[in-house]
Amino acid sequence: MPGTNLTRSEAVERAKAVLRVESYDVELDLTKGERVFGSRTRVVFEAVPGSHTFIDAITESVRSVTLNGAALDPADVADGVRIQLPGLAARNELVVDADARYMNTGEGLHRFVDPVDGEVYLYSQFEVPDSRRVYAVFEQPDLKASFRFTVTAPSHWSVVSNSPTPEPAQAPVTEDGSARSVWEFAPTPRVPSYVTALIAGPYQAVHSEMVGSGGRTIPLGIFARKSLMQYLDAENIFDITKRGFAFFEEQFGCEYPFAKYDQLFVPEFNAGAMENAGAVTILESYVFRSKPTQATVERRAITVLHELAHMWFGDYVTMRWWDDLWLNESFAEFMSHLAAVHTPDFGHAWTTFASVEKSWAYRQDQLPTTHPIFADINDLADVEVNFDGITYAKGASVLKQLVAWVGQEQFMSGVRAYFGKHAWSNTVLADLLAELEAASGRDLSSWGQIWLETAGVNTLAPAIETNDDGVITSFTVRQAASDAQPTLRPHRLAIGFYERSADGRLVRTRREELDVEGPLTDVPALVGAVRPALVLLNDDDLAYAKVRLDPASLATATGGLRDIAESLPRALVWGSAWDGARDGETPARAYVELVLANIGAETDSSVVQTLLRQLATTLDFYVAAGAQAEVKSATAGRLWQLAADAAPGSDSQLQFVKAFAGLASSPTHLDAVAAILDGSLAVPGLAVDQDLRWELVSSLAAGGRIDRDRVDEELSRDNTSTGQCAAALATAALPTAEAKADAWRRIVETGELSNAVQQAAVNGFIRVHDARLIAPFAEKYFEAVPGIVADRTHALAQQIVVGLYPARQTTEATLERTDAFIAALGEDQGALRRMMLENRDGVARALRAQAADR
Repeated sequence: MPGTNLTRSEAVERAKAVLRVESYDVELDLTKGERVFGSRTRVVFEAVPGSHTFIDAITESVRSVTLNGAALDPADVADGVRIQLPGLAARNELVVDADARYMNTGEGLHRFVDPVDGEVYLYSQFEVPDSRRVYAVFEQPDLKASFRFTVTAPSHWSVVSNSPTPEPAQAPVTEDGSARSVWEFAPTPRVPSYVTALIAGPYQAVHSEMVGSGGRTIPLGIFARKSLMQYLDAENIFDITKRGFAFFEEQFGCEYPFAKYDQLFVPEFNAGAMENAGAVTILESYVFRSKPTQATVERRAITVLHELAHMWFGDYVTMRWWDDLWLNESFAEFMSHLAAVHTPDFGHAWTTFASVEKSWAYRQDQLPTTHPIFADINDLADVEVNFDGITYAKGASVLKQLVAWVGQEQFMSGVRAYFGKHAWSNTVLADLLAELEAASGRDLSSWGQIWLETAGVNTLAPAIETNDDGVITSFTVRQAASDAQPTLRPHRLAIGFYERSADGRLVRTRREELDVEGPLTDVPALVGAVRPALVLLNDDDLAYAKVRLDPASLATATGGLRDIAESLPRALVWGSAWDGARDGETPARAYVELVLANIGAETDSSVVQTLLRQLATTLDFYVAAGAQAEVKSATAGRLWQLAADAAPGSDSQLQFVKAFAGLASSPTHLDAVAAILDGSLAVPGLAVDQDLRWELVSSLAAGGRIDRDRVDEELSRDNTSTGQCAAALATAALPTAEAKADAWRRIVETGELSNAVQQAAVNGFIRVHDARLIAPFAEKYFEAVPGIVADRTHALAQQIVVGLYPARQTTEATLERTDAFIAALGEDQGALRRMMLENRDGVARALRAQAADR
């Protein structure tokens, strides 16, 4: 098969030839067996007479191609990826009759068999370039059209698409006598192909409705597999959805643009969710079959709101090309958190944003592959590696900064004008900035250039001088940038003063908001004030910048971080401490101690989750190599004590037990894990449900306490999709050369695993207490990667290239081998080069941090 890439220049040229796509009529036959489905596409479009272009169609076979009534020989015009269209007329009708393949990679039309009941479930995932795996299409976002789907499927299935599901008509039975039906959907409004959707199978649903701001009743549906319906908390999801509708319609000044809104929880999904117009697909892990942490519940709510925001920003008004992917995702990310703050259960969403999203952004922005928010997207390969912390988290952070600068009402006024002017069309960044300028009266050209067209994160630190009485005589904010990304930027931020209250808590006593610009910014308003116990730059987290504490404030924070009364300033201090450890400015073991001494008092679940993940990274990579085993064992003991001290049944107790199980390696600790699993040790309030059982089984597997037969025994107890993934992880985690070799074979050599099972196996393979166990696979990795990238889809290849990189071999030799690999890459391997550079940076950073920890 020829290459599947599409360049921006090709898309521009095609848009010059194809002036307007009017409609697609897509007929899909899902009753042709396990491997392929029938796909017949009729496209009506306008073009420059006499021009020549192509349409995208990744096919198994092409039976016929008919252009304006003339048959074209598929052998001449179709190569399995594109179909050439010569001699176009002013108005054209193209009919392509083909077979396409089901996928098990989470791309195109994914086919899944439920191990519980053997039922088949399908769902589509088209972003970025995979609608062409289902029907013939001009696969670029600026060629929007109306889509009409007609689907033949087993009669007992549910079939969902962008338009409301019609009553099916009976069709002739299949050759084996199975009943079939045909669903003829109404045409969609004009949308890009990547947000069209098809979800089919014996999904079950719960329905509701709401009345929109214009008085229209909007049907709502929530779907899941039959075997998961018992766990579906539909009312919670409907509640956050309805609150989101009301908030967005008010803020955007625009009614919801589609006929209905379905949310479908689907298996083996690669991302969190996808904003298909009116038919959002969501990772089914968000159907909680066991007790979730509050962090996970909040993440689901943010995901629901994020996808709902996309119905306006992305689906209703769409980017012209993938250069503006950042704006599509950043806007939805910003608006989802803004909406969450206005709900009763997630009022601390900006704390989560600071802890989760911004830490992701800061990490991404310090990689050698960092890029401006407004990225130069030359082709589809560029897009696929650009779903990153810049596109989502930094972009959203910068929008938050912009809102602080221009004012929220002015910002939303500009957004309302933008939707009103560009309904159902394609836009570029300049279109939005023009409306924001008009609404705010500010010139955003310099802001856009310095924030959107340059890369890197600044560091802000206070310089404070006082007299003998502790009165501030000088207060300056110092701004720095890295040598690689030297831009200094303007920041709108607040400075908070914190003092001890009567009950011993650290509370804010003063707030000063100002603009910081250049290397030094004096703050005369604070001169004459008494220096407080804690000075916090970027209080309220308005700005996008790393923050350092002055020595006195650092001492206060280190000794009393748990005493900071509010969750957001605590998260900001936590973030500053993490930055210092990652950057090698403070010893890793000091960070470990800070976390362990204060996390027990942390009340925000998302912050606890983030801290535990950062703690695990610190232990594996940043603690000096010779001290890692001892520090990990001691940390496991401290986590076990934290779990014992936590309130019975609390969120923190569950998180501490899971973190303890992840580190358990000593006989004593593994004894405790085994006792929790077999019930001989009851932890007060801790429900040992099936998902926690798998955590414990994986711990025992990695610790060498159990063998594959015991893993298989647990799988027989839980032979579900989740159970199969958990078993794959536990099996790959067994600490024997044979188990690692078998996992390697299944992941790298045979390619037999679905996307979800492969990811689980990768996670298990790298889960080792002694990194020497997987050292022999380091060279095998470098030998295998070129073939993996050539033969696998992007999703599966990325799992391997990133997940199996020998990062645990944290040595200069790993850096040298990586450098040699990168040097041998061709100019057309930009996506692989980027992944390898990022892999390398993780090891280089770890070596610097370890040096600082000696």
